[in-house]
Amino acid sequence: MTTTTAPALPAEAQGWFRKAENWLDDRGKGAWIAAMVLGFIFFWPIGLALLAYMIWSKRMFNGSCSSRRSQGGHKFRTSGNSAFDAYKADTLRRLEDEQEAFESFLNRLREAKDKQEFDQFMEDRKKNADGEDAAA
Repeated sequence: MTTTTAPALPAEAQGWFRKAENWLDDRGKGAWIAAMVLGFIFFWPIGLALLAYMIWSKRMFNGSCSSRRSQGGHKFRTSGNSAFDAYKADTLRRLEDEQEAFESFLNRLREAKDKQEFDQFMEDRKKNADGEDAAA
């Protein structure tokens, strides 16, 4: 029994698709959405394919496309100057750590706000229930 595999894209097409994907990632989620809308306007299957790819790759629901690239193991090009490359790597690592800390802070802030709103809702609900019991 033989298994069939889908034909692989030629190397030039993979390179072109990868360049387009990186270009859109560098510009953020808005660029992806604009490309999808233009795809729907000019030729609807292209827009549909972009929408499916955005959902499949979780670009649609992710906060940032550029964070996906930095976590994906993409290496930056060397400048030829090892001291600068070390500085660049250290700075990028520090910025990623700061970004993670800030996103963590924002999550804690959202959770605290949600808890405060929920506690206020429960307090108002209890007051309304107590008010109805006193009126009856």
